Amino acid sequence: MKINEITRGISGIELEAKVIEKGEKREVNTKYGKKSVAEFSIEDETGQINLSLWEEKIDTIKVGDKIKLEGGYVTEFRDKLQLNLPRNGKLETL
Repeated sequence: MKINEITRGISGIELEAKVIEKGEKREVNTKYGKKSVAEFSIEDETGQINLSLWEEKIDTIKVGDKIKLEGGYVTEFRDKLQLNLPRNGKLETL
């Protein structure tokens, strides 16, 4: 899938993209307790989207990496589409 094909509410997303920006890791309170989350900006030849990663997945990628993501889903946060990776989703550096 390409980034420009992503719409709100879809899941099972597989895509390849380049990491262009990494936000600060921050602690948030969830129903499971305190968790770390960080926002990344990723892009392919069709556009950009924010990717939200949690806990141990945060440190598996860095700016400049080309990544492959499997099992992602889309939500909307502050009126912008956001790509999320569930616990059972796959993320690898190419």
